[in-house]
Amino acid sequence: MTPDAPPVPPPGASQAGRLQLALLASVFAVAACGLAYELVAGALASYLVGDSVTQFSTVIGTYLFAMGVGSWLSKFIDRDLVGRFVQIELAVGLLGGFAATVLFLVFASHAAPFQPLLYLLVFAVGVLVGLEIPLVMRILRREVAFRDLVARVLSVDYLGALAVSILFPLFLAPHLGLIRTGLLFGLVNVLVAVWALHLFRETLRGRRGLHAAAGASVLLLCGGMAGAGELTRLAEGWIYADDIIHAETSAYQRIVVTRWRDDIRLFLNQNLQFSSRDEYRYHEALVHPGLAGMPWARRVLVLGGGDGLAVREILRHPQVESVTLVDLDPAMTRLFSSAPLLRRLNGDALASPRVRVINADAARWLEENPDVFDFVVADFPDPSSYAIGKLYSTGFYRLLARHLSARGRAVIQATSPFYARKSFWAIVATLEEAGLATAPYHALVPSFGEWGFVIAGPEPYRPPERYDLPLRFLTPEITAGLFSFPADMARLPAEPNRLNSQSLVRTFEQEWRGVAH
Repeated sequence: MTPDAPPVPPPGASQAGRLQLALLASVFAVAACGLAYELVAGALASYLVGDSVTQFSTVIGTYLFAMGVGSWLSKFIDRDLVGRFVQIELAVGLLGGFAATVLFLVFASHAAPFQPLLYLLVFAVGVLVGLEIPLVMRILRREVAFRDLVARVLSVDYLGALAVSILFPLFLAPHLGLIRTGLLFGLVNVLVAVWALHLFRETLRGRRGLHAAAGASVLLLCGGMAGAGELTRLAEGWIYADDIIHAETSAYQRIVVTRWRDDIRLFLNQNLQFSSRDEYRYHEALVHPGLAGMPWARRVLVLGGGDGLAVREILRHPQVESVTLVDLDPAMTRLFSSAPLLRRLNGDALASPRVRVINADAARWLEENPDVFDFVVADFPDPSSYAIGKLYSTGFYRLLARHLSARGRAVIQATSPFYARKSFWAIVATLEEAGLATAPYHALVPSFGEWGFVIAGPEPYRPPERYDLPLRFLTPEITAGLFSFPADMARLPAEPNRLNSQSLVRTFEQEWRGVAH
């Protein structure tokens, strides 16, 4: 191998100091960009495919391996180090910047298999990012002793990664969205290339192609930033059959509301949460079998259910004096407290003087709050990830039980006993291991099919003999039948979901994957 060409003519002391500072600032920027692409890819995959632990784990593993490949390949670059660095910055800026856009459009249009393309793009970006730092170190080595060089470059590299790891969940993802965040960091990479062109203008004199490529890259990424909203609407228009009337990315999820004629639908990370045509079946079945026949029930707690629809049904019981709603995502409760169409749907329940809305993690709130309730509704999303699966664990149910009054009851949304039969009975087994008496039941909700619930408490449960308020779906006769399971939904052995293993999440994923295929 031929020896490295001198990166730049030997500078004076003052110039060398400025050059070192500029290149170290570039290291900070490229490190931030590198981690940002990784986070965007992992978040996008978890939004679109689900199972955030698996998606982040495989994306990070692929990315780190690719960076190792890129670092190894850097040894074959033995001349024109600055020019190659500029080319790599432009390439990683365009590829990394537009990766989320391409993946989102491909997923929405089914133009190509999503996951192979995801890992191909992650690998390609990782290789380019892996080339960056070794080249910067070789450019700097004439001005900095090797020991100091490694310490300075790696310190700045880790600081850049820290900065973006803090900004991504707090600001970038919720306020810019994944597509615009990717494009923003692509632009940062390209601007690093532009800066390098300026710093080494004497060395790169006459390289008009690099200047033209840099200018074109800036224009492309700025154009992408300007059109990111339209690109997102275009892709989501392909995903959702109905008109999108609201879409936003919160710190926790992608929230989309659609409308077709009189049918309003809520999707969280593409998973249907309700259809206004039949949500009353779900929410009547969730609330009234448990709360009816409890004239002593004064204090009610709702965990999840930020749409206010369960709260709407609870408020129909006049003996209820207060409802505490604990939902993690303030974007959800804000949306269903402010949008006129959605306020009409939930009967403006979240504005009731009997309702207190708290945005917090349910498990942490229960740990920190000593209050006791007569009736608790756990209306969480299905256990499709480990972050949600903890809310279906023995530890969580023991914690919940401590907040029930002596004759209190809880009702748990427990997925479909038809499509996810083992998952449903695993939730029942988990509640029983937590020391609660259980009464599992199911109801037909046309948008979802057969759906399951579990009433749990310190005392055995008996279905109500009457309802003292008019309901659209339930009657005492229908309610009694909900607690009977046909052979294809009957109980089968299932392992309780413990926090340290979370077997429920794996079972749920396997069962619903079978339904999808």
